[in-house]
Amino acid sequence: MKAILISLSTAVALAGSAVHVGAQDQAAYIDDRSDGPALVRSLYNAINRHEYARAYSYFSDPVDSYETFVKGYEKTVDLQVLIGSVTQEGAAGSIYAPVPVAIKSTEKGGNEKIFAGCYITRIVNAAIQEPPFAPLHIESAELEKVAGPLEKALPKICHSPS
Repeated sequence: MKAILISLSTAVALAGSAVHVGAQDQAAYIDDRSDGPALVRSLYNAINRHEYARAYSYFSDPVDSYETFVKGYEKTVDLQVLIGSVTQEGAAGSIYAPVPVAIKSTEKGGNEKIFAGCYITRIVNAAIQEPPFAPLHIESAELEKVAGPLEKALPKICHSPS
């Protein structure tokens, strides 16, 4: 899979397709749990649209309270996300997808920060689940502030938990 770039004002798949959203418009609604990269793309789509409850719901066990999660984005006006290559791995009835990301956060006033790391997404084999069904979710996230530029910050690989 090629890297994917997502932004509030422009959503670009570097594999060739591009969608432009005018600055006065919000990004189109994306809620896709079909695989790890789609889930991470949906997470940042929700954040860019200020739909924090939806973004928060993608985590199986959020580290922060909802209020702390929302406060973390109060100065953010735009997020651009690069998503790297993902290889799914099976373990003990679950499918894990480690998703490498690089993120450029633009704050009010124009201050930019670059973060890089990995999201680990997980789904329990649907054939062995009983109600209520638990969809693909973000199991964990490890991101840290790094030097840019965004395109050079993307980790080459992420690993599933052992």
